[in-house]
Amino acid sequence: MQNELSLPLIQDADLKGKIVLVRVDHNVVKNGIIHDPYRIDATLGTMYHINARGGKIILMTHVGRPRDKKSGSITISEKTSVVPIVNYLQQKLHIKLKIPEFLPDRDKGYPGLETSINHLIRELKSDEIDGIYLPNTRWFSGEEAKDETRERFADQLAGLADIFVNDAFGSWQDHASTVSVCKYLPSYAGFLLQKEIANLDRIYNPQQPFLAVVAGAKFDTKIDPLYALIRRADYLVLGGVIYNAYLAAKYGIKIKGIDDDDMESAKKFVDFAKQYPGKIIELRFIIESDVPDAREEGRYRTIDIRTLKEGMELNYIYDVASGSFTEPDVADVFHKAKTVFVNAVMGYTPYFNEGTIALDQLIDETRGSVKLYGGGDTMQELKRLLPGLYIAAIDSPEYYIFTGGGAVLKAIEQGSVNGLAPVKALIDGRRVSKP
Repeated sequence: MQNELSLPLIQDADLKGKIVLVRVDHNVVKNGIIHDPYRIDATLGTMYHINARGGKIILMTHVGRPRDKKSGSITISEKTSVVPIVNYLQQKLHIKLKIPEFLPDRDKGYPGLETSINHLIRELKSDEIDGIYLPNTRWFSGEEAKDETRERFADQLAGLADIFVNDAFGSWQDHASTVSVCKYLPSYAGFLLQKEIANLDRIYNPQQPFLAVVAGAKFDTKIDPLYALIRRADYLVLGGVIYNAYLAAKYGIKIKGIDDDDMESAKKFVDFAKQYPGKIIELRFIIESDVPDAREEGRYRTIDIRTLKEGMELNYIYDVASGSFTEPDVADVFHKAKTVFVNAVMGYTPYFNEGTIALDQLIDETRGSVKLYGGGDTMQELKRLLPGLYIAAIDSPEYYIFTGGGAVLKAIEQGSVNGLAPVKALIDGRRVSKP
């Protein structure tokens, strides 16, 4: 597949004596704490390769969303700092990393790189330090900009190094540090990015039957991947608010917490799904709660969707009951599946976990199948609820856990990995004459 894509690979790059700028997706910090280093550890192979081939590393990642979408202001704070990541890498690898410091422009973040970084470059070249880790890329005003500020920032990033390596599969957005920098440096795909793309091919060309399980807090954010999946998959299972909106639209009922946008999207999807009868596997038992954002004894109950009648009004639906997954027709679909793609947390966490636990346990019982888990919440909840299974899954040849669930859904929606802007930038970049 890599030859077909003409993807430039890090193993083909001359790294000796070169400064290598590496974009990673180490976006694992929440409020200053790393809850799971999986995405950091997944990039260690690329870092080791660069070091072993004589390269000097400058790392960069985004952390969280420090930019306010409405006002455009950027908040620089410890909550979105790379300091916890640097501390983790230094302790794990026994290396010395430094973070350059810059002056912010009030609420506009960092206007760009400053010449003060040059002394760290000298320390890197003289082996006084083992690497540089740039501040959160989203602290820079040019990272998400749509004007010349973005190109100026990309040019500044390129000025730090001789080679650019993208190993940030989860960072699929079209930003300066993922896309624009490819215009200014010889650019290559890191080992993690290559691995993620190779596993995407198991979704594009799945062993059949192919079962997809998708859940989420908003229907409209996953509607396009759902259209693609119902075309491609043999079976589709829904969960979370997506499933609630689907039930409300199909059965003509009202469920608290479903907004108008989700209902509108769900109605269109229900109509579209009529072209594919039998593909959507409905989970029969759902859990209704009388109170929002809580689990109170005596205030929640299990409902059989076969009792739903048009015009009914339900309170908050916060989970799928475990009994849904022991129903013979549902269990049979899972047991027969040869490829299972999962981007799903079934219940409203942390209060309702029954559905997610039952789902993951049933998938694990599906022997001989390829089990592809999307990143983010799917991975976090698997680790929280079933830590033993999570540890076994990481080392199992039957499982693959993507580092970016959103990136996988975007690639599915586009129908090709070329639809991911950073991948396309690498492919296009190899045709560009570099200085």
